[in-house]
Amino acid sequence: MSPIRSPELLLPAGSLDKMRAAFDFGADAVYAGQPRYSLRARNNEFKLEQIEIGIAEAHARGKKFFVTSNLLPHNDKVRTYLRDIEPVIALRPDALIMADPGLIMMVREGMDTGNYNDVHIHLSVQANTVNYMAVKFWQKVGVQRIILSRELSLDEIEKIRQECPDMELEVFVHGALCIAYSGRCLLSGYFNRRDSNQGTCTNACRWNYSTQASAVDPNTGEAIALAMDSGFDFNAAQQEAEQSFAACGGSARHPAADQVYLLEEAGRPGQLMPIMEDEHGTYIMNSKDLRAVEHVERLVKIGVDSLKIEGRTKSLYYVARTAQTYRRAIDDAVAGRPFNPTLITELEGLANRGFTSGFLERRPSQDYQNYETGHSDIGHSHFVGEVRSVVDGWAEVEVKNKFLVGDQIEVIHPSGNHTVTLEQMRNLDGDAITVAPGSPLQVRIPLDGRYAGALLARVMPV
Repeated sequence: MSPIRSPELLLPAGSLDKMRAAFDFGADAVYAGQPRYSLRARNNEFKLEQIEIGIAEAHARGKKFFVTSNLLPHNDKVRTYLRDIEPVIALRPDALIMADPGLIMMVREGMDTGNYNDVHIHLSVQANTVNYMAVKFWQKVGVQRIILSRELSLDEIEKIRQECPDMELEVFVHGALCIAYSGRCLLSGYFNRRDSNQGTCTNACRWNYSTQASAVDPNTGEAIALAMDSGFDFNAAQQEAEQSFAACGGSARHPAADQVYLLEEAGRPGQLMPIMEDEHGTYIMNSKDLRAVEHVERLVKIGVDSLKIEGRTKSLYYVARTAQTYRRAIDDAVAGRPFNPTLITELEGLANRGFTSGFLERRPSQDYQNYETGHSDIGHSHFVGEVRSVVDGWAEVEVKNKFLVGDQIEVIHPSGNHTVTLEQMRNLDGDAITVAPGSPLQVRIPLDGRYAGALLARVMPV
């Protein structure tokens, strides 16, 4: 039997520092994009100069650097695209991640005529590839890798692998999920005129909404608002509803489930939108975050070429923690070791909206949605600081969140993690202190010199 091949671990790079952290903690490749042509126009430092530095540093370390160019352009950006992508291609990135057929055709024509360096094209998840015939089509067009849609199950991915054995396949295993089809959402554009398909999503699905009862206008058939009890509690109503009818299955259905309700966002009082619920659940707003670390072994055995983590706007801590955890999961799977459940605990330390395996496993609808909160929850641990330097056994820490003397602090470092009890702390003047209240602040704590550059997380009490 041939040995199991290790898939690429692909991490997001919203900045050069995050790229370096990704590589330090185990990534094989990163992806970054020009703000104008990727789907991260905000919080993105990668201009042409940073892309050049990133490609050079990645190649010097034997790593790969992919440039994301995956927006769905309107005419104005088609007009400027070749002008702006040509200098990027000249830098020889390892691939362009693209979604629009027209832009792909333009780049392919430039390479075929010798005007551009040959560069691999990876088809973005924005293209929504969900079957093996679509994979074969893109292979004939000259695409080297398909980033499969998030809407696929493990069995469907395996079928595509079997039907397309000589095509590179990439699968998302961690990060934010959209309520729309692999990111093709119109909420932000509808509310704010900031189009998610042009890279300016405002995450309207995460906002704080309330529900309003309605009746149907007999003349127009449209929903009209009714006065609701001001003490309405959505969570309590949700629990009552769950006792009255199943989210999925054949039990009796509550009559209220067939009514039309109106949705109101907290910042837009009076702007009421119809919302429907069916027997499978309420398919609107605030998906949980994807976490598939427990499925890495299956994906490795299927033969997926790349496991991808979402999050170019996430923190350096997020990049380091996910890279380290999924690196261990991949290495364990390739070596034939059983899945280590502590990897799930490590990921619980990341801010999240609750975790789900998404569509990789078919579950009832409530597993996908977070009905209770739109903000991130912090579980096992909490990111509190970055070690800037260590001198004479004292580490200078840039504080990110509050921690105290007596706390259990996890030191997260590429050489390995360990947990210490914080027994002393000083300010930069050398005075003893007991509390680091949060950012912006620098403090000193006792720490070995080998942990320069480490990240610190406060282990939360159970």
